[in-house]
Amino acid sequence: MPECISLTSPAPWVDIRVTDEDWRGADPQLLGTLLGHMHLIRAFEETVVELALEGLVHGPAHSSIGQEGGAVGALATLRASDRVNGSHRGHHHFLGKSLACLMPDGMDPRQPLTQPVLALLQRTLAEILGLAQGFCRGRGGSMHLRWDEAGVTGTNAIVGGGVPLAAGAAWAQRQAGTDDVSVTFFGDGAVNIGSVLETMNLAAAWKLPICFFIENNRYAVSTHVEEATAEPRLSSRGQAFNIPSWKVDGMDAFAVHIAMQQALAHMRSGQGPTLIEADVYRYLHQNGGYPGSAFGYRSKEEEAQWRARDALDALARRMVGMGMLGEEDVATLRGRAQDAMRQAVAALIEDDPHGKAGQRRIMPALWPDPGFRDVGLRGDGFELGGLRTEEQDTFSGRLETARFIDIVADTMARRMEADPRIVILGEDVHRLKGGTNGATRGLRERFPGRVLGTPISENAFAGLAGGVAMDGRYRPVVEFMYPDFLWVAADQVFNQIGKARHMFGGEIQIPLVLRTKVAMGTGYGSQHSMDPAGVFATSPGWRIVAPATPFDYVGLMNAALQLEDPVLVIEHVDLYASSGPAPVDDFDYCTPFGKAAIRRQGRDLTILGYLSMVNHALEAVQQSGIDAEVIDLRWLDRASLDWDTIEASIRKTNNVLIVEQGAMGTSYGGWLADEIQRRCFDWLDQPVERVMGGEASPSISRVLERAACARTEEVVTGLKRVVAAQGRPIPEDIVIASAGVR
Repeated sequence: MPECISLTSPAPWVDIRVTDEDWRGADPQLLGTLLGHMHLIRAFEETVVELALEGLVHGPAHSSIGQEGGAVGALATLRASDRVNGSHRGHHHFLGKSLACLMPDGMDPRQPLTQPVLALLQRTLAEILGLAQGFCRGRGGSMHLRWDEAGVTGTNAIVGGGVPLAAGAAWAQRQAGTDDVSVTFFGDGAVNIGSVLETMNLAAAWKLPICFFIENNRYAVSTHVEEATAEPRLSSRGQAFNIPSWKVDGMDAFAVHIAMQQALAHMRSGQGPTLIEADVYRYLHQNGGYPGSAFGYRSKEEEAQWRARDALDALARRMVGMGMLGEEDVATLRGRAQDAMRQAVAALIEDDPHGKAGQRRIMPALWPDPGFRDVGLRGDGFELGGLRTEEQDTFSGRLETARFIDIVADTMARRMEADPRIVILGEDVHRLKGGTNGATRGLRERFPGRVLGTPISENAFAGLAGGVAMDGRYRPVVEFMYPDFLWVAADQVFNQIGKARHMFGGEIQIPLVLRTKVAMGTGYGSQHSMDPAGVFATSPGWRIVAPATPFDYVGLMNAALQLEDPVLVIEHVDLYASSGPAPVDDFDYCTPFGKAAIRRQGRDLTILGYLSMVNHALEAVQQSGIDAEVIDLRWLDRASLDWDTIEASIRKTNNVLIVEQGAMGTSYGGWLADEIQRRCFDWLDQPVERVMGGEASPSISRVLERAACARTEEVVTGLKRVVAAQGRPIPEDIVIASAGVR
């Protein structure tokens, strides 16, 4: 028989419980603060539910009634500089941290509420109602609450989606030399999600000061925790990552406070992340004002048992029993909280003059202006104002022929030298002499601590970078080894990073650069070869640049690193080995913002392309003898596209051919052709023609890969097709029916 030796994790895992001695030594001011915060949150949530039942809350209202003890116990004594984010059920997280910010010395539950507290309640309610005075100007509603000054970086509608962002805040706090911490709240439904587990691993590996706070309320909508996992003691997850973990009764705010104090001591001393699981219970259904028993997935007896353990009543009984408060003080506190909410409602809601008796409506003047719809989706590019711009043809500095890939590394080195905020994250970027292609060559040695090799966890490190960018102290540059990996991190890339600026009111900045390469032609097959331009161009919030020459790479990357928006920088492996004129000493210029480059003047038709397809277009024009104008778009996103240059060319040629290499399903040219035909219909002699790859992704086989990717030959065919539609003769040796021409 083999010898079996039991293994244990080196991280402690404890169930923490409050003793009578703890209660005897409790600070009355602390307990009063916990009780006061819970009553304010309870009254707030009851008001939201009431308004939701009246139909005045548009969208969901995920109340936290019953869960106040966990949030308040964790947050009541945090600093304003500590960062917190939460889940879709996040009103209590938001209010708990905001109240701690407004009352850093605690709250006397016997005293009247201050004006800042009243304003907080009203403004938070306004946000949940979707009104202009809300913290996110009505865009966030119930699920997206952010108040940066209070340290609330944002609640989140994607289950588990905010966890990587919180790790980014923790990284920035540590990198800045502070002992501040980040707390991320999520529930039993999120604890099995990949982004959460990836982030736990990354945070532990990097010793980040983040607390993973699990609110175990037993149900993910209607699915019981024991249906979802074989280990319902959710704090056990910390053992797998060597994270010290606490399990605590979340209906006891004081017990949660004690657990959090122990966790804070660990994190503030630089020892890394912690995990707290608080057993709580939401009294109502997932959304709305009815109990879960009304939907049949839990019993009234179960709900009654948890209500008998109500955190507000339990703490009040303790304080009354110890002589810290009288029962009349508790009743007065409850009344003040309810009255504060009545005042908040009165400032936002009125009797409906057109409705039935007793029917109310939101005051019409408080709605956001419809013209605010797209404001703040991205910045206005003010960051580039006054910066020096250059084009290769007029550059006065010294140029020498250089390899494209060497310019990629040299440009980043110059920028990191000039801007200490820049940090690089990605797989293998710190090894292999600059990653898999040499794009980060020499940077780790020159800039210790600023080139971070990550685990294979795109969700975690992309989201972490998003959190770093939202923090504002650093400017992350993320490398995706291949753009296909964006699907692994799609939530963080599109739902989080791309939408954050707009979703949180249009005022925050997201200075993040995402680098990736198109690898068509390298034999890496279907999952490593995509062109991401079309996907990003049809997703809100991102800017996109696509450099086709070494000189432009310098200017476009410099511009990307100045913008306060997330910017996708697309590179192409075909260009890495190519050479072209590049600056020798002067790397301090930007490519003009939103400006395309005319690579060849012509009159017969306009060719629009980017990356390696610019060279393929030029070759095709030379081979075909057709007098086409070739435009290198350079800036690809909807807001940055150079319509002045495009439209001027179309007015001259009256014909358009869009050329791209990628598959038709994720085509960039699809939306661009539609936009051109809407804008330029009167100047077009024929529909916009397109050259692209096939419907299928490229295969490993050299022959099948070539058939799936557009190159010079397909552009030649596309040119002849445009000419044929003009009634001009086509050389017999040109095949029109190419699968890549539309």
